[in-house]
Amino acid sequence: MKPETRFVHAGMQPDPSTGAIMTPIYQTSTYVQEAPATHKGYEYARSQNPTRKALEDALAEIENGKFGLAFSSGVAATDAVIKLLAPGDEVICANDMYGGTYRLFSKIFERFGIKFIYVDTTDSGNVKNAVTANTKLIWIETPTNPLMNITDIAAVAAVAKANNILLAVDNTFASPALQTPLTLVPI
Repeated sequence: MKPETRFVHAGMQPDPSTGAIMTPIYQTSTYVQEAPATHKGYEYARSQNPTRKALEDALAEIENGKFGLAFSSGVAATDAVIKLLAPGDEVICANDMYGGTYRLFSKIFERFGIKFIYVDTTDSGNVKNAVTANTKLIWIETPTNPLMNITDIAAVAAVAKANNILLAVDNTFASPALQTPLTLVPI
């Protein structure tokens, strides 16, 4: 499929209960269960929902991922990623990134013993030089907000892979029509 067709039809499957081509918006909070934990894949809307699942499948397809996760905001997604870490872990991140992300890192997560090292990520050598034995995550934003600086995702991904470090790419400004970070990560 051409990209524009793929974006329109990504992750769409006919609704199994009605045959609807477009996924219905399920507004229910709970689902019938035959017994506790015996259900048709959905038990409570906070944990899963067919509408959200359709969105996650579509996002995974257009981002060239195996699966996707939807959050209520970018800050919620950032929070979930940082919670993969433990006290004493280090994160290398851009010295030019969204202020909300910086504040979340510096005002909240530093208090829990996570160290953030801010470097100019537009030069992957800066990222490589900042790696320590405690580095567990590299967080890049490209283009950055607000200065629109560009980081070479493939170059930073190579640094992350060589050091067995997680890589997160905040892709706020570049839609999947222009940038798909997962295709730039070496396997």
